[in-house]
Amino acid sequence: MGTLLMFGLGMTEILIILLLVLLLFGGRRIPELLRGLGRGIRDFKEEMKDGDGKSEENKETKGE
Repeated sequence: MGTLLMFGLGMTEILIILLLVLLLFGGRRIPELLRGLGRGIRDFKEEMKDGDGKSEENKETKGE
């Protein structure tokens, strides 16, 4: 039995998934997808930190 990585997947399964992603999207498109994913995660984290203050500002502007 091989070493289990995240989500109970072994190295072989992860390599097969990566190969399928490469075949589906191509080498040029993958960096764009990962860049967009990184921006989304960063924006989500910023919203989680500052979400309370921004929601109060939005409530004030909607009331006017």
